[in-house]
Parts: sequence; C-alpha cells; structure tokens
Amino acid sequence: MLVELAIGDAYGAGFEYADPDYVTRHNTLAGYVRNPRHPRLAPGHYTDDTQLTLALAELLVSGEPWTRETVAEAFVTAFHRDPREGYARGFHAFLGTVRTGEEFLARIRPDSDKSGAAMRTAPLGLLPTPADVLHHTDVQARVTHDTPDGVAAARAAALAVHYCDRGLGPVASVGAWVAYRLGSPVWARPWRGPVGPKGVASTRAALTALAAGGTLSGVLRACVAFTGDVDTVATIALAAASRSAEVVPDLPPVLVAGLENGAYGRDHLAAVDARLP
Repeated sequence: MLVELAIGDAYGAGFEYADPDYVTRHNTLAGYVRNPRHPRLAPGHYTDDTQLTLALAELLVSGEPWTRETVAEAFVTAFHRDPREGYARGFHAFLGTVRTGEEFLARIRPDSDKSGAAMRTAPLGLLPTPADVLHHTDVQARVTHDTPDGVAAARAAALAVHYCDRGLGPVASVGAWVAYRLGSPVWARPWRGPVGPKGVASTRAALTALAAGGTLSGVLRACVAFTGDVDTVATIALAAASRSAEVVPDLPPVLVAGLENGAYGRDHLAAVDARLP
C-alpha cells in the first residue's frame, strides 16, 4: 500500500494545479513529469502526503502509545530527517522552526479543514475494526485539522482503506458504505470537476475514482484527470485501491522503477508496509 500511494502522490505531483490542457496531454502513465508550476519538485519524488503517511505508519508499527504527543513527534522527526518540497508554504515554514512534538503542539493552530489529515491516514485503515480505525484517525487528525470537515475527511479516507482491505462489499459501493458509517450522504455523491484544497473535496474525488474500480492504472489516471489538487486525490485513492481484491494491480513498471529510492524511498516504504497490520 505505501509504495502504491507514494506512486500516486509522486505521479500526481507532476499535475497538481497544472493547466487542464497540460494534464490532458501528459496524463498517459508513460512516466513521471515535472510540474510546470512547481519545477523544484523532481519527477518521481513524493511529497508531504507520503512523508506524513510514512510518519504515521512508522509510529503504528513501533508499538509506541498512540497519542497527540507521539503523532506530533513523528511528524517533526519525518520532516527533519528528510527535508523535501511539497508542503504548503506556511506549514513547511512552521515545521522548520519546531524540533520536538511538544513544541509542535504548543505552537500549532489546528484549525484547518484542508486535506492534510485525510492524505496521511491510510495505514490506520488497516486496523482490525472501524472503531479502532476511527479512534486512531481522530487522534492524528486533531493534531492539525481539529475541524468538523478536517476530521470527517480523514475518517472517510481511512474507512475507505478498511472497506477495501476487509472486502466488506463491492468497490463500487465504497462511498455508500462510508456514508452509512459516518452518517452523512455526502460521501456517496460522485465528485465532478477540479479539486480544491479542502479535505472533503479531495476525499470525495478519491472515492469517486476508487468506486469506478477496474485497475490501479485506471484509478490513477482518473484521479489526475479531475485536475486541481490531484496528488492528494491519487494518494488517498491508490492507498485504498491497492487493498482491494477487485482492483487489478497493474501500475506501469516505469512508475514503480522511477519512484525515488533513497533512504526513505521505495525500498523503505515496502519494508514498513510489510510490518503494517
């Protein structure tokens, strides 16, 4: 799952908020592309979506208590050991000035309803029960996104992984199941058009692409075709799709081989993935 979502993130990063014509021309899965709006992000390199997901995955497998403090510490550690592009400018600057989880919590303003809590929550969907999933998701979400929509989007993204991993129904019904579990019909409504920065938008778009099923490559192309914040959409959708027995795992070898493989790249992601529940 971690490798697949990182591929979604890295591939989508080449198209984030790019001109729709550019997306149409280059969304072929023939390889990673450089985003014309963010040229400093190298093709094949993942962004904050994967880095913070990896932070939560490593915390989950460590056996450490799952608390606001340990979550914040995991975020700070992941950022400082492997500085990278892709973070929102303000959050990147904030992380650069904090050195401990305690300092993070003392200074953060957790009032965002954007997609940060949803994009990183996938590993928590592998926990045994929906109650476990929601508890762990809520703790991590409220560290930075303690708003109704910020938390709800994270819950929906994690539950989508749980649904696919446990084979709780046909992938086409994932949105309806999430809507039932969260008591809101919004998650069953197909997304149309460009995706903005809000967590609800990214997660609804991801559920829409996921519900179409078929193949991982098809899900990935559908995520990017929305235009807008598509790296986050692809991260969320591919995490869940990779756990579905219905979705054919056919990501092109060029994307697998082209994913960065430094100290925290493809091989590290696969090793942590193997230790997840």
